[in-house]
Amino acid sequence: MTKPDDPLSLDNQLCFALYSSSLLMTKLYKPMLDEIGLTYPQYLAMLALWEEDGVTVSRLGARLYLDSGTLTPLLKRLEKAGLIQRERNAEDERQVLVRLTQAGRALKRQAAAIPRKVAIASGMSLEEILNLRKRLKKLRATLAA
Repeated sequence: MTKPDDPLSLDNQLCFALYSSSLLMTKLYKPMLDEIGLTYPQYLAMLALWEEDGVTVSRLGARLYLDSGTLTPLLKRLEKAGLIQRERNAEDERQVLVRLTQAGRALKRQAAAIPRKVAIASGMSLEEILNLRKRLKKLRATLAA
């Protein structure tokens, strides 16, 4: 049983609240992403690319907080699925650019309803969602600094 004054109680841990919420959020997304043929990490990469196409692998990794050891296999799978293409930057061959294919751009239309479904499933008002997101972004920025 949780003791409100016990600093080592599992339910009193911010990290556990974030971790367990993240697991449940990913579980919520799974059937929706299965319909469009993406895993959750692939979906995050596609969201970033739909915002900004033609970015370097390093920029995409920084945006997603992923190292190259995690990002490279993810990008290979997206490329194999025909959603992206990777190419050397003509201006700086040390850099690899990631570009959406026509199929990758078209997938955005299929994914368009996902955020609304997730918002409804959260049981939160739009104001609550925006406030929570703002607070989590602040936490992320503080932890990244």
